[in-house]
Amino acid sequence: MYRRSAAAAVLLAAALTLTACSSGGDGKADAEAAKPKPPAASSVPDPADASAAPVSPDAKPTGPVLPDAKLTPKTGSFKANEKQYLSGRVPEKMDPAAVLQTGQESCQRVERTAKRDKDAATGAIVAGEIPGAKDAITYLCPEQKPILDAASKGFADGTRQSPAAGTYRALTQATTCTWEAKGKDGAVLASGPESPLKAGDKITAAIPAGTATFTSAGCYAWIPA
Repeated sequence: MYRRSAAAAVLLAAALTLTACSSGGDGKADAEAAKPKPPAASSVPDPADASAAPVSPDAKPTGPVLPDAKLTPKTGSFKANEKQYLSGRVPEKMDPAAVLQTGQESCQRVERTAKRDKDAATGAIVAGEIPGAKDAITYLCPEQKPILDAASKGFADGTRQSPAAGTYRALTQATTCTWEAKGKDGAVLASGPESPLKAGDKITAAIPAGTATFTSAGCYAWIPA
């Protein structure tokens, strides 16, 4: 009888442990679901994009780098534009071809995304989701310059200090997007949306002159409308 009771206690403890683990997993899933969503065209993301983590855009090594004279591949040669891209970007003891490949992959992501939706590509650059996009486009895929130019006029979701007055468009169709413009004294100058959003609505924000801070949540990225 004692053995039977002990076994039952062990089974009960195991069941409680599994229940707790399952509950923790559901909470994590809910948290992931609550994150701001990118443009609607990105609802079916490219598998190659899914694993990419945001990094500091156009970051260069802070330590010693290879001098330009030593920027040579193991076989063949680099083109002039490739050498320009690699200048000051290759850490010592690292293969320049590997660094070049990183830039080429950034170009491929921009090109692939822009082919599906230019807004999605622009938003990804604004949000810093495509590493080194600025230099990669400038030197390796200049045909994507219009996307870069559009992104350079935008800003990411969050808090923007002293934004230029004007009307901006959110690069998302998430119905949870909200924004608020405040003056230097903290007074609310404008906020939105004025009415509840519906799926597919175009989201805009009119930022008044004299705005000290513009704060948004769930809006992904903004560009001039």
